[in-house]
Amino acid sequence: MAQKIPDDLKKWIDARKRYHLSHAQVQMARELGMNPKKFGKLANHKQEPWKLPLPLFIEECYQKRFKKAKPDKVISIEERAKEINRKRAERRQRKLERKNDQTEETEP
Repeated sequence: MAQKIPDDLKKWIDARKRYHLSHAQVQMARELGMNPKKFGKLANHKQEPWKLPLPLFIEECYQKRFKKAKPDKVISIEERAKEINRKRAERRQRKLERKNDQTEETEP
């Protein structure tokens, strides 16, 4: 089965490619609650020289908020999508099992 990547994570994959961000920087931005659609405003350091390049800006914000240079465990967006799909499949399986158990109990 082909891996289904949720739309909200696809936006992060596109932003990672477009702005040349690492997996760690994407995770930092997500933990900071940044919006990948707004990266264009933040990334125009060539027109506005006082701005930091986007990867450095994300790292600086993360350092200020969390008092550490990078996340303890870096997980790529693709790994995160796999984890979401795995949990969704487990939840679906448990729901099916509960439904089957209930129908067996009600039948004489």
